[in-house]
Amino acid sequence: MRTLDVPGLGPVSRIGLGTWQFGSREWGYGDSYADTGARDIVRRARELGITLFDTAEVYGFGRSERILGAALGEERDQVVVASKIFPVAPFPPVVRQRWAGSARRLGVDRIPLYQVHQANPVVPDSVPMPAFRTLLDEGRIGAAGVSNYSLDRWRAADAALGTPVLSNQVQFSLAHAGPLEDLVPFAEREGRVVIAYSPLAQGLLGGRYSEGNRPGGVRAANPLFGTENLRRAAPLLDLLREVADAHDAKPAQVALAWLVAQPRVVVIPGASSVEQLEANAAADELALAEDEVAALTAAARAFRPVSGLKTLVDGVRERLGR
Repeated sequence: MRTLDVPGLGPVSRIGLGTWQFGSREWGYGDSYADTGARDIVRRARELGITLFDTAEVYGFGRSERILGAALGEERDQVVVASKIFPVAPFPPVVRQRWAGSARRLGVDRIPLYQVHQANPVVPDSVPMPAFRTLLDEGRIGAAGVSNYSLDRWRAADAALGTPVLSNQVQFSLAHAGPLEDLVPFAEREGRVVIAYSPLAQGLLGGRYSEGNRPGGVRAANPLFGTENLRRAAPLLDLLREVADAHDAKPAQVALAWLVAQPRVVVIPGASSVEQLEANAAADELALAEDEVAALTAAARAFRPVSGLKTLVDGVRERLGR
């Protein structure tokens, strides 16, 4: 497994594991997944050389952190565990208390990467970041990160922390290629890291969904799976399948390999099974040609999905037969 050498964290696998689904009932995986499936996935991830595991206090209301910590066992201190604080009333004493709760659930004394889950629209970063700086200085976290931040807000967090905010975890995929325009160049220039979540666009880039075969569960509300967006995505998905066929790979693996081909980008796909984890990890070995990367980038930039509201209206019209 290829790694990215990150100051404060050490070697970070370019393909990690996202654990939102650990303990979160909205994914519909059930208790058996949390009790056995998640544990088996984490153990196999370690065997494959994966070192980055992302979670958050709000995933399953803390269950994800507990499940991940238990599954890692004695290897907790040998990997890069990343967790996130949801910034409700993120005053310094609250930040410290919430960090302690995450550390306790994970079973660690130090969280390698501690992130603000999303930008608070009312409270500036000058409120929580002093607490992050204290946690850094005390060695209770290895690095500070943010999530769902614009470039301007990332820079503001830098200023508030008084030292570089190492990473920004954002929605990034061939179906959401916006970070290519500003966040990725910034990360490359400044030696930071962009962590791509939902790198397969909740399964759209796996190539198996269509107008006649849509996902259920939490993904059913995703506007990407609306009729118009599935039509608009067709050229991108066709190209994905073409490149996948040329490499005897799966479309999802090509989508992950495209992200890993970007500078200073790591990805954190989830996995519903050991088999899916293995397929995701195998994308690390997929070397795309420069012209393939360029073609996929052009297709990603050309894909312009319609808004969620229009998708909802179209869905109602379909059900009414109009």
